[in-house]
Amino acid sequence: MPTSVPYEPEAPSRAEVDALSGATLLEFGTDWCGWCRGAQPFIDEALAARPGLRHLKIEDGPGRALGRSFKVKLWPTLVFLRDGQEVARVVRPGGQDAIAEALAQLS
Repeated sequence: MPTSVPYEPEAPSRAEVDALSGATLLEFGTDWCGWCRGAQPFIDEALAARPGLRHLKIEDGPGRALGRSFKVKLWPTLVFLRDGQEVARVVRPGGQDAIAEALAQLS
């Protein structure tokens, strides 16, 4: 069972996300999602190499404005941002390789 922190039900606004400086990972999903729970070990392992990375775990679902603004359709969806702009996206990672490739695009 992953030891990851739960998804945050309170999401920042899109304007707040767009204004973030530096590298950020937005992770959209829910605590009850099997795909999300299954991906946590891959996400945790990939992020271990980037301890300073801002990582926001956002609970998503119908009517959730931030997820809709990023056109999230499947969970988990990882959106990699540099200075508020999307540079990479990984949907339902099946291993850490795709996550590592996306993290490399943040550099």
